[in-house]
Amino acid sequence: MRAVRLTVTAAVTAAALTALSACTAKSDAKGSDAIRVTAADSTCETSAKSVPAGHVTLAIENKGAKATEVEILFPDDRIVSEKENIGPGTKYTLTAEVKAGSYEIACRPGMKGHGVRQKLTVTGSGAVAERNPALDKAVADYREYAQEQADATVPLARTFADAVKAGDLEAAKKAYAPSRLGWERTEPIAESFGDIDPKTDTRADGLEEGQKWTGWHRLEKSLWADKKIGATEATLADQLVADLTDWQKRVGKAEITPTSMANGAKELLDEVATGKVTGEEDRYSHTDLVDFKANVEGAQKAYELLKPVASKNDQALTAELDKQFAALDTLLDKFRSGDRTSYDFVSYDKVTKDQRKELSDAVNALAEPLSKLAAAVVK
Repeated sequence: MRAVRLTVTAAVTAAALTALSACTAKSDAKGSDAIRVTAADSTCETSAKSVPAGHVTLAIENKGAKATEVEILFPDDRIVSEKENIGPGTKYTLTAEVKAGSYEIACRPGMKGHGVRQKLTVTGSGAVAERNPALDKAVADYREYAQEQADATVPLARTFADAVKAGDLEAAKKAYAPSRLGWERTEPIAESFGDIDPKTDTRADGLEEGQKWTGWHRLEKSLWADKKIGATEATLADQLVADLTDWQKRVGKAEITPTSMANGAKELLDEVATGKVTGEEDRYSHTDLVDFKANVEGAQKAYELLKPVASKNDQALTAELDKQFAALDTLLDKFRSGDRTSYDFVSYDKVTKDQRKELSDAVNALAEPLSKLAAAVVK
């Protein structure tokens, strides 16, 4: 989910954001060809307004007092690439592949609203047309994977919605977490469309001004906190299925590049660090570890598809990524309440502060090398 609460009170949340900021600081670009993006609480300055098509690098620095999000956007607000949760005083390098056309670079202080935007014109054909065929295969395979996940999600969401509409509280609770798996595995694809994620996966504290609260988490609150479902929830359940069906139909039109796959994998780890490890994502149901596992699976899928090229360019990086993915998977297994083929995990409210810290450390150990994957596939 794109909206993330910025009032950070839990110690583990602060630790996670601090560690992520450390990772971003290490990612600072020094290349003279990078577009320097200086974000502040009310401004967004860019060092260039026009670049040739191909691989474009943003060297981002947040000089504001709020965490910010920086995006490269198509004219219709679809996201080419983005980086969320860039903490105050930190830097990050974002590498994206762009074709000729008109774009905008947006800084979203507090990660809310339309943001402050600068125009960007991309000219010519550039290196995009000269892409390694192995990367074309990775993109095609990932597109197929994303469609498979969307196709599998809709019937699971219908099962969830049917239970809600039948007034069957326990059946609806049981169907809630499974209905989210495909979405969580491919969340950067869903977020790239801009309008679907706010309707389906926003928490109460992530709502924009005037936005009606709909989607999974609104229903989650009814099921676990309010312990009742009625006509309002039935309507919301139908809307959730409709919105996810819309997403399913759009997945095939998503702009996917090797760098967006790599950046998306890192975004999924950021989602874990800022939402799942803290227990904020599924705060009523405490099914956070199911989402956690799905995010990691999605990140690992993108990495594995890119690995044949990345390993040739940076063997040490892929060796470290293999090690850290395995370590995180092993740690997650400790929290299963079923076998390794199931998605039955312990309720997250039963996970201790020390255990959450252990999970956070493992996520950050993976996130740091994963932040270098995009650069490794374009060398």
